[in-house]
Amino acid sequence: MAPTSLILKPGTAWSDAWERSLAAAPEAFQDDRVRNLWAASWRSDGRALPATSPVDGSPIAGPPRLDGDTARQAVHAALDAHRAWRHIPLPERAARVSATLDALTAHRELLALLLVWEIGKPWRLAQADVDRAIDGVRWYVDGAGPMLAGRTPLPGPVSNIASWNYPMSVLVHALLVQALAGNAVIAKTPTDGGVACLTLACALAAREGVPVTLVSGSGGELSEALVRAPEIGCVSFVGGRDTGAGIATAVADVGKRHVLEQEGLNTWGVWNCTDFSALTAVIPKLFDYGKQRCTAYPRFVVQRSLFADFLAAYLPAVRSIRLGHPLAVESPDDRPPELDFGPLINAAKAKELADQVTEAIGRGAVPLHRGALADARFLPDQDTSAYLAPVTLLNPPPSSPLHHAEPFGPVDTIVLVDTEAELLAAMNASNGALVATLSTDDPATYARLAPQIRAFKTGHGKPRSRGDRDELFGGFGHSWRGAFVGGELLVHAVTDGPPGERLPGNFPDYHLMP
Repeated sequence: MAPTSLILKPGTAWSDAWERSLAAAPEAFQDDRVRNLWAASWRSDGRALPATSPVDGSPIAGPPRLDGDTARQAVHAALDAHRAWRHIPLPERAARVSATLDALTAHRELLALLLVWEIGKPWRLAQADVDRAIDGVRWYVDGAGPMLAGRTPLPGPVSNIASWNYPMSVLVHALLVQALAGNAVIAKTPTDGGVACLTLACALAAREGVPVTLVSGSGGELSEALVRAPEIGCVSFVGGRDTGAGIATAVADVGKRHVLEQEGLNTWGVWNCTDFSALTAVIPKLFDYGKQRCTAYPRFVVQRSLFADFLAAYLPAVRSIRLGHPLAVESPDDRPPELDFGPLINAAKAKELADQVTEAIGRGAVPLHRGALADARFLPDQDTSAYLAPVTLLNPPPSSPLHHAEPFGPVDTIVLVDTEAELLAAMNASNGALVATLSTDDPATYARLAPQIRAFKTGHGKPRSRGDRDELFGGFGHSWRGAFVGGELLVHAVTDGPPGERLPGNFPDYHLMP
């Protein structure tokens, strides 16, 4: 049982984070709401929606949603900023981005604390998200010259629509690299969380003269401006397949540059393997942030004859997962707890997944592990409706979403196979994935099977990740549309090269690997 004497670490309440944000960027925060940033001005427009923290259900600042007409004005103003910024020499752009990184570093702990309250990241992972953004962009600042040689900024600004799970290391990182490459940048705040963190980050960038626009609103209402508007030079999207498919259709209709990272069912195959101690060691890491990551591994495809060995390695590891309130401590001087994950993004998501698990079991899935919230670290009487303990199911039925889609939560599914053909079919169930792993003792077997797994990155007994700096990233099948990124490819995706250039990527009329 969790201790009953846990307290909220002093100085880490949402009210503390909010007061610090007001002091750090008074132009961007007003009373109990955040502002939109467009036409180089912070504005109290938009209808502020109520929001709650997934950590404990308490009220936090919600996104100030703009209407479509105002969004179009913001996009047109961003084009004006883009036309001026694209002519600023690279050394000056690099100096302004570097100054932004220094400011982000100075506010590192505040940015991380906002992430804890807004999207439920444990303290360690929230800090890592901020650090990856800063360190990653510094790498681009240091090496931008050769990457931009012979290239020019796009005709219009880059529009960014991203999911809520990595506001700093994915979205802010992308914004600053795009600006370094000579583009004005637009970001839509995710509906489900991260608005205060993004607002603070964009305020620090705007102070240094980086041409950033930050707007909130529903995807349906703002898509005409942020996706279809002729002023937009490129659309960068990170999110689900349904929304991504609609954006892909819109940009294909007008031939607009695009980078669309979509979900896929990332799988871990186990075939002719004996090194199960390595698997035991890695399982807890695969639960980081409750598997709310585009590169999470929610599906294991296991050779039937190895199933007993697999379970002997897997079950002790999954039972060791640490879950709870990210800021609950026993003593005021304690550091925030070391957790694998805290809440899911909201109570609705936790209920949705719990219902899918119940339905799958009712239709024949076998529950191999069901964690209990009673074993987690919580404050006395706190709201725990957004929390879900780890669950592992054997053979989810084909009728269940857990059979064919990424759960985006701490639910593992296991499928047993008897032949290599079945292994490959099960690992390719979602017609394209971002990452995959195959655990097998024989290097020749790995070399033969790995190319047949439809994932952009495949590891040999080790997990793959999105990567940083010069590591490439993309996807196969429906998991990715448009230009690949990572290293110089991220810069090339948001700049124009020589006439007739074919960027590596997955485009409507061609697929080109780096």
